[in-house]
Amino acid sequence: MTGPAPDRPGRRPRYPGKNPRRFAEKYKELQPDRYADDVARVLAAGKTPAGTHRPILVREVLGVLAPGAGEVAVDATLGFGGHARELLLAVQPGGRLLAVDADPIELPRAEARLLALGTPPGSVVVRRMNHAGLAAFLAAEAPGGADMVLADLGLSSMQVDDPARGFTFKADGPLDMRMNPAKGQPASILLAKLSIPGLARLLSENADEPDAYGLADAILVAHARKPLETTRSLAEVVRARSGRVGDDAVRRVFQALRIAVNDEFKSLDAFLRSLPACLKPGGRVAILSFHSGEDRRVKAAFKEGLDAGQYASIAPEPIRATVEEVRANPRSKSAKLRYAVRGGPP
Repeated sequence: MTGPAPDRPGRRPRYPGKNPRRFAEKYKELQPDRYADDVARVLAAGKTPAGTHRPILVREVLGVLAPGAGEVAVDATLGFGGHARELLLAVQPGGRLLAVDADPIELPRAEARLLALGTPPGSVVVRRMNHAGLAAFLAAEAPGGADMVLADLGLSSMQVDDPARGFTFKADGPLDMRMNPAKGQPASILLAKLSIPGLARLLSENADEPDAYGLADAILVAHARKPLETTRSLAEVVRARSGRVGDDAVRRVFQALRIAVNDEFKSLDAFLRSLPACLKPGGRVAILSFHSGEDRRVKAAFKEGLDAGQYASIAPEPIRATVEEVRANPRSKSAKLRYAVRGGPP
């Protein structure tokens, strides 16, 4: 009789091949320490390394907010933490950064990056919450108000790049689009609840879609035939309807649904209403928006605040990215920066 078979070494992981399926396998830039050359090559091509985010209009934001030592800075949309990093360093020594974000996946990663900067204990306070609740957060952490508030609206590159989040149509993934995957309903469920006029209204109001009714009809007819549960299936329906300008229409449809899924305009309106009370006299606020629906709200709120005497001054026109920045980071092309200064003595 033969004895027991000797222990064999475990099989090594199978090479995923030229076109690996998983996002984490495909993008080496997710491990920047191991693949510095890949990261440098992506940056040199004017693109954003996967899983990261390049902060937009940093110089202009710092110029508007004018952070100084000992001040309280607030980042109301922390994201990757690029702007927050610059604000935190600029208010040292003695200053504090208060930051919020609704994304439970990216928030702890951004917090770890900020803490790694080695600023004094207590100089960084991070909370997972929507920026609509900023006033309550500041009432506890900075009762006297903030010296500056920054909000970078819209999506971060990390959310866009990861197909599992459902924000992108460039790779297939679940039709989700939730900033907080544990809260609310995904876009696929929202579609099942909408009528054609209701979806058309969302497409028009949230994305200025010129073919709102036609697209709403095509999407919901297809959804009734077979539920649209992936990003690719929705994109194919939109392209079939829109023809030559298909991808532009797909972007607008995805934008409109994402805004609806996360109730972004309602949150933004609440945030804008609370802003004057969040600022010290002479405090500054800067808001980066990326499409007309956001910018219209910011512009109107700042104008109303100026007329009411809540703001001493506001941006006469939005600040845009330079040609050089757009060339280096195409995602900055649609950005608009508006600012306001709280009334009262500086």
